Amino acid sequence: MSLPHWNLDEIYTGCNSDDFNFAINACRENCTRVKALVKDNGAIEEVIKTWEKVLDTFETLDAYTSVLLSVETNNTDYLYALNRVSKLSLTVNNLEVIVINFLADNRTAVLNALDNELKEYSFVIKELLEKHNHLKSQEVEAVAADLNRSGTEAFERLQEALISRTVIEYKGEMKTVTELRNMAFSKEREIRKEAFEKEVQLLKNNKIAYAAALNGVKGSTITLDELHSYEPLKRSLIQSRIDEKIIHALISTLEKNLPLFRKYLNKKAEMLNLDHLAFYDIFAPIGEDVKRYEFEDAKDFILDKFYGFSKEMGDFAKKAFDNNWIDAEPRKNKVGGAYDVGFPDAGVSRILCNFDYSYNGLSTLAHELGHAYHDSVVLPKSHLLRTYPMTLAETASIFSETIVLQGALERASESEKISLIETFLQDTTQVCVDILCRFYFEREVFAKRKESELSSEELCQIMVDCQKKTYGTLSEYHPFMWAVKGHYYSSAFSFYNYPYAFGQLFALGVFAQKQKLGDAFAPKYRKMLENTGKDSAKNVASLLDCDIESEEFWQSSIDIVATYVEDFVNASNN
Repeated sequence: MSLPHWNLDEIYTGCNSDDFNFAINACRENCTRVKALVKDNGAIEEVIKTWEKVLDTFETLDAYTSVLLSVETNNTDYLYALNRVSKLSLTVNNLEVIVINFLADNRTAVLNALDNELKEYSFVIKELLEKHNHLKSQEVEAVAADLNRSGTEAFERLQEALISRTVIEYKGEMKTVTELRNMAFSKEREIRKEAFEKEVQLLKNNKIAYAAALNGVKGSTITLDELHSYEPLKRSLIQSRIDEKIIHALISTLEKNLPLFRKYLNKKAEMLNLDHLAFYDIFAPIGEDVKRYEFEDAKDFILDKFYGFSKEMGDFAKKAFDNNWIDAEPRKNKVGGAYDVGFPDAGVSRILCNFDYSYNGLSTLAHELGHAYHDSVVLPKSHLLRTYPMTLAETASIFSETIVLQGALERASESEKISLIETFLQDTTQVCVDILCRFYFEREVFAKRKESELSSEELCQIMVDCQKKTYGTLSEYHPFMWAVKGHYYSSAFSFYNYPYAFGQLFALGVFAQKQKLGDAFAPKYRKMLENTGKDSAKNVASLLDCDIESEEFWQSSIDIVATYVEDFVNASNN
């Protein structure tokens, strides 16, 4: 049976269709209407609602052109449509400053509206008013945005191009960094080692360009953040809707539990007959391959587990499968990986994956369906009330993954269990240990970049120091990981790392609440998801009695990981 392709007709009927062109024109017209309302000092609610229409339509257009191109990357019509939408983004993005200034100029009336007709918007509009305190004039912000496009964003694209296009010869074939990194999952250590050495050499060949790009991004970020009276970490925390107390509790808990993760890594080294793992051994497979899953098997298994949690979640997943919301077939000119994307104007989502008939393929599908379920809960809300921060973005996806993992473990053989648990621990080590390493690295780079530019050699030294501090003793480290990870090159969001650790551990804490509350949990879970876009992470978490300011909460999540470490150690001993 062939793997499914998605159907996008309920969104737009094509990138040259009347409905697509109508949406672009409607978006432009509403942009003009927002400006006119602001100029005429119009009603606050009307300004907000019209601005939200712009944001909804633009988000739908942007998502639509992106998904078209992601399954046909060589389609010039799709690329042209993407460029049309990208051009529109300049007008849309400039509206934010205009609206924020309008709200600030009418602060008394706005605060009065928040007690009345706009009560539900209280948190998000106060957030916008606080942002106003850091904004410069409209002209300065427009210049900064334009320079950002041709400055830091250009450096970002340079790093992406270097990673995806530069090649090196490996056994008679030319390989990119991405292709070489995929060999880290090989069962053969010699293959992993050779691929690692080639990867490092390829990165080293372009070290001056990578270093220039990273210096450019971090230097510009420091300048722009100083212009807006921010520190890079402080701005990141505001974007994540958390504060210093929460990040301190999270980071401190990760640091205290490094011995737990090293216990797992040391046992893995022992199982591979090594004194210590090298960096290229971290993803080495352990245990017996879990059974092959046909797509229909994966569908039935996921539906069974989702329905076991709640009828609503099961019905939602069934709707996604039955209505061709999923594009699962790997094929030429389709991007790799997986994602979920929502379309506000249509009130639906779509999921891209590259299903490979493995348990990982099944787990990825469950993960993306979790994202889509989250979409289904928030999409009926207006734009400002549904846009959630990165810290809460992974809650539903990892929760769904965990439900499926529990089900898979219940029916697995002993050898399959080792493989399933090891895969979970491998992933969790990445989002706890490696993320902590990246957090340390970025903090150090920002501190040093304030003083001067950093050479590639200095960046490599900082990277290795951070790996030693987190992973402990490895036989070989990876000095060029700073060149590999695109997240370091993001100017829009600095410290693009800790939200992953937050997301993983928060989702595990949420799962622990499910175990504790039983049938009473599902409606509370839904209410929590409903609120992810309209309040602080602390207040959203409190809806499930999760205190994210306390180290005890984060430790309770790590304790779940600890049970898997013990299971892994005991199973491997047997």
